[in-house]
Amino acid sequence: MTELKRETKETKIDIKIDINGKGNYNISTGIGFFDHMLEALSKHSGIDMQINCKGDTHIDYHHSVEDVGIVLGQALHKEIFPISNVERYSNAVAVLDEAAVECDIDLGGRPYLVYKLPIDGAIKDFDMELFEEFFKSLVFNSKIACHLILKRGRNKHHIAESAFKSFAVALRRALYFREDETPSTKGIL
Repeated sequence: MTELKRETKETKIDIKIDINGKGNYNISTGIGFFDHMLEALSKHSGIDMQINCKGDTHIDYHHSVEDVGIVLGQALHKEIFPISNVERYSNAVAVLDEAAVECDIDLGGRPYLVYKLPIDGAIKDFDMELFEEFFKSLVFNSKIACHLILKRGRNKHHIAESAFKSFAVALRRALYFREDETPSTKGIL
């Protein structure tokens, strides 16, 4: 289990995660739709998550969403690395009604994000462009490579939820234990 805290003028965040969990969660960011997405991430990855964020949401949600991505990414990095005996590469497609989002992951320690989810506008008062900021913060701080690509879909809620679920399932599969060493021609990740 990893526990991290981060406090700035804009946010105060406490996170606890366990990658060997069962997908149990207790999440409170003050942003309902974001909490819903993080709950899906926890449940479908099998990672236990406790996330508490108090942010300057009276301004907007940007700092809270980005900073949760930073701290969650740092916690994932501490849980995953140094890595051994896991599958390393993975992908998943999550479908929610008309929406399908594909996620490809490499736990190779080289952070990169390909983000092709053309979802504009807002759901309630949540600006959908913040999800790119979240995933950017998450993958760069966890030091994983991630490609999130919309295969099809129209409904913003469905697309966003499919993205979080596909990321969760791909992460769970990449962390799958294997008897032999993690694949790497370098011999180390």
